[in-house]
Parts: sequence; C-alpha cells; structure tokens
Amino acid sequence: MKVMIDICIVPLGVGVSVSEYVAACQRVLQDAKLDHQMHAYGTNVEGDWDEVMAAVKRCHEVVHELGAPRITTSMRLGTRNDREQSMDDKIQSVRNKLDS
Repeated sequence: MKVMIDICIVPLGVGVSVSEYVAACQRVLQDAKLDHQMHAYGTNVEGDWDEVMAAVKRCHEVVHELGAPRITTSMRLGTRNDREQSMDDKIQSVRNKLDS
C-alpha cells in the first residue's frame, strides 16, 4: 500500500538548534530512495507503507544515536486505493484551481 506522510521529528534535550538532526533524517530518506519534500516545519514523504515506516523508525534511531535522549514526533498520513496520486499531483491540483 502506498502512503503519504507529513512528519515532524523533534529531538528533546539537545538545545535550540535541531538542523543537525533534521539533516540526519533527510539523509535517511535519501538513502531509502523515498520521494520527500522538506518544508519549514517538517517533511512530506511518499512511498510504500513498510518502506516509509521503516525510514521513520530509522530516523528515530539515528537521532538517538546523535545524542538526543528524547524525541517527540508528529505525523499525519494518508492512503487511497481508488487511484495513484503523488505529492506533486496534489500540489498541482491546487495550483490549477488558483490559475482558473
């Protein structure tokens, strides 16, 4: 099953800047060869359910390995079985309506 998620992984107990941890998670997604788009407060990811969830787990492992004693994660996810749809398809649909 395909899934799209919006995820925000926040390490706790590591100070104010978290860019090092964000970069580490971005590397996990790149290594997993998952389509993803970072935005100001998280990352959108799409792919096979098991592969996406394995990458989320790996992000947690990597952030802990970097020294974060705690992590809080917010995640929204969606699936559909009536047709294939990508993140770009969803964005383009809205852009088309804005252009009308």
